[in-house]
Amino acid sequence: MSCGLCAAGTVGVVMDVDAAAKLAEALLAEALPRRWRHVRSVARRARWVAGKLSLSDDLVMAAWLHDIGYAPELVETGFHPLDGARYLRQFEIDDQVVSLVAHHSCARIEAEVRGLGAALAAEFPPGDPLLTDALLFCDMTTGPDGDYVRPADRLVEIRGRYGPDHEVTRFVEQAASEILTTAGQVEELLAAQPR
Repeated sequence: MSCGLCAAGTVGVVMDVDAAAKLAEALLAEALPRRWRHVRSVARRARWVAGKLSLSDDLVMAAWLHDIGYAPELVETGFHPLDGARYLRQFEIDDQVVSLVAHHSCARIEAEVRGLGAALAAEFPPGDPLLTDALLFCDMTTGPDGDYVRPADRLVEIRGRYGPDHEVTRFVEQAASEILTTAGQVEELLAAQPR
């Protein structure tokens, strides 16, 4: 199925992976080209991880959509997982995908740092743990320009990009151990799969 934004900003068909990619492109490619490069690479990595671990296409859809909350027209709270998930509620999309977007990459910790923890928890239940972990792995092994990075290096890059006093840096400092542990566990799962 294909999907495009209509004048009212809604979609007229059920969303699938191709539609998710087109929606992300429409929201990010022109407005935020660097973010779009990151998203494309996260989605490629998610397709590979889903294949290796026999995971559903929900992972790939969520990878395409995980950063749409950065799109200028979607910013409401300034917390991209929440803004993106709120936007996605209007589409015919599996709740699992919306939850994955809402909770990607330890978003619950950042939501607490930003004073939005209660809102996130009330509006969106956590997604499937394995899919959530796999999405974190894909996101945290992809740099801002789409290149592969080690998760520890990704955290250093994020801290450097935002600076020492930013909410995102405070989040990274609180979530670093969980991010590194989770990414390591997914890497072990991938390594254990037959080639």
